Amino acid sequence: MAYNYMCNLKINKMQTSIKGILVSLAISTAMPSNSNAQTTEYHSDALITVAELGKRRAIGVSVSSDNRLFVSFPNQGKDYQYGLTEIVDSTPLPYPNEAWNAPAGDSATRFINVQDLYVDAEDYLWVLDSKPAPKSSIFGGQGSSSAPAKGAFKLLKINLATNSLERVYTFDDLDKHHSGLNDMRIDTDKGLAYLSDPGRAALVVLDLATGNTRTVLQNQPSTTADPNVVLTYDGRQMRDRNGNPFRSNVNGIALTRDNKYVYFKPINKLNLYRIETDYLADESLADPELASHVEDMGETTVTHGLIADKNGNIFLTSSMDYSIKYFSPDGQLHTLVQDSRLLWPDSFGIGSDGYLYFSCAQLQRDPSWNDGEDKVEYPYRIYKVKLPTR
Repeated sequence: MAYNYMCNLKINKMQTSIKGILVSLAISTAMPSNSNAQTTEYHSDALITVAELGKRRAIGVSVSSDNRLFVSFPNQGKDYQYGLTEIVDSTPLPYPNEAWNAPAGDSATRFINVQDLYVDAEDYLWVLDSKPAPKSSIFGGQGSSSAPAKGAFKLLKINLATNSLERVYTFDDLDKHHSGLNDMRIDTDKGLAYLSDPGRAALVVLDLATGNTRTVLQNQPSTTADPNVVLTYDGRQMRDRNGNPFRSNVNGIALTRDNKYVYFKPINKLNLYRIETDYLADESLADPELASHVEDMGETTVTHGLIADKNGNIFLTSSMDYSIKYFSPDGQLHTLVQDSRLLWPDSFGIGSDGYLYFSCAQLQRDPSWNDGEDKVEYPYRIYKVKLPTR
């Protein structure tokens, strides 16, 4: 029995290896040439720098109807200054005030680790302050078997007309031992928030009236990373010192402007998925039935952030070939801009000025993925590019 087990194990490992090679070849074929090894310097005059941020890594980006630009920063200790800012004359200023950006104090009244931003259809700014539990981050969310520490999550609603806080949601019914809330979108028609939870490979639906949550589509093919999709940059696989590859379950999400569909995908998966919000709002649907309503939109790219515009285009950051792409309503994938400066393009905001704004996190350049060497190209920047006309 032991001999047969070892033989089967070797065969399974060989099959997995072959599958991984085939996936890598598929990615290379799907991407433009030189996508995995940056031997070509891409440049686009369409790419415009909005702000330079020094050594402060920006993550969340959102834009109001009158083109106020908001940018958030994760708390990484060194070089951290503010969690949430408004960019004024290319300078990040603390928002809504200094007190909420204080480095110490009551965690209920200050930002701990601002992850995502979203300006809704009614021009309210929503701020996801999300500190996942250890081992429950975007890197897979395996958790711990011995009473892991809890994460800390809150979602803030800010009135941009008065720059005042209106409500805070604290996710009291959420499993904070394993959760890793990452991106969120607000459905003003149904009074719901949709959040990605890569820590548990699920979506979370938050009722904005009651504050109650439901965890849906957990560990489904549409929310779970493909272990055979390994991110590769400049000819180097993105692995830590122990050889473990970067891996994220469901991460970026987008809500169409008519609030009809939520689009979502894991980083480590090429396929893009969507589901009608009517199904997400239906509390009577168990996960198997809900999963039957998920639509596979086909292969796209390795993606970190998503957003929808008024024309029904779904924009996707595409880090492996240094580009921003968009999935048009006719099902076609287009490249909006490609430039070597697009190092891990991350979060999006859309202005009424006709521009797409986004951050570049450069995560693949961090020491943890480069044998301790810091390969980040400073300064971090916020960019914008003109939206397609249709």
